[in-house]
Amino acid sequence: MDDIRRDETSGDASGRAADGDGIRGAAAGTASVPLSVLDLVTVGQGRTATQALRTSVEIAKLTESRGFHRFWVAEHHSMPGVASSSPAVILAHIAAHTERIRLGSGGVMLPNHAPLVIAEQFGTLEAMAPGRIDLGLGRAPGTDGATAAALRRTDRLNDGADDFPQQLMELIRFLDDDFPDGHPYARIHAVPGPVQATSPGGVQSAHRPPVWLLGSSGFSARLAGTLGLPFAFAHHFSAQNTIPALDLYRESFRPSAVLDAPYALIGVSALAADDEREARRQVLTGALSMVRLRTGRPGLIPSPEEAAAYDFSPMEREFVDGWLANVIHGTADEVRTGLDDLAKRTGADELMITANAHGGDARLRSYGLIADAYGLPAGS
Repeated sequence: MDDIRRDETSGDASGRAADGDGIRGAAAGTASVPLSVLDLVTVGQGRTATQALRTSVEIAKLTESRGFHRFWVAEHHSMPGVASSSPAVILAHIAAHTERIRLGSGGVMLPNHAPLVIAEQFGTLEAMAPGRIDLGLGRAPGTDGATAAALRRTDRLNDGADDFPQQLMELIRFLDDDFPDGHPYARIHAVPGPVQATSPGGVQSAHRPPVWLLGSSGFSARLAGTLGLPFAFAHHFSAQNTIPALDLYRESFRPSAVLDAPYALIGVSALAADDEREARRQVLTGALSMVRLRTGRPGLIPSPEEAAAYDFSPMEREFVDGWLANVIHGTADEVRTGLDDLAKRTGADELMITANAHGGDARLRSYGLIADAYGLPAGS
């Protein structure tokens, strides 16, 4: 672990973000912390992946125009209702339709990929959208065990999670192009990347995507703190672990060339509608989708009509009640109050909102209402 820390804190600033550069956001309007977006490119019944991707572009454009800080997409596999299996491809598409909002992965599941491939993909994204790219990394597969085995071409799935710190070290070295002399990879370069600046006549951006660690437990919280990296916690599906993980991150934090103090965002499910009944109707679709996923029946996001008519078993109803207790929903004012309370209770430095619903219109409406509630800049 000390070797990883040296990778991230040694050397000059030419290949690294300055302290907090591209990491710390500024709160807009009356929000106490920066507001950002996590998008899953959800596909509802009766809709196509093409339509879902178009909706994601519209959400990115809307939230950029309203002053949200960043827009991330998450890697998932073998889930019919989630079309975000290829974050780098989606981010390239979003980058072509936006100008200012930060774009990133929330996250790329590092054990699923060779570190060099990720460095190349995100180096390419950085070249497409200089100074706007974040690289969020997770150590879970983002899917079930069988799919993870197919992705990794191995049944030894625990090796990927256990080797995460070493994989991270390798990825950071590729991003910074600083393998030591004698290392087997010393003559291998991630391109686009810093090697282009050292080639005759070469000119390369001074920036590279800042690395974030993502997690839903204490492992990545401690690792992020030890390395002085920013940390993103999945409150939206592991709410009971949020405060312990954030406390562990802050307690473990050691200043680095990247950050001089901890910086933690949390992902939170939130959906605003014109009235409480409509908000409840919309979030129930996500709850039913989660019931099906947890019981081995993943599918497209059900319509509000199907969710309302579904006959939940007592066990399913208990799960739904617990799930919805951690989804902030209601009118814009109610959602604003819930987000403010959560930020205060957790001390999070940033809130990353994910609005899961069947249709794109409901999600777009939600982000617009939340922006209005906080007095964010009017969209262009």
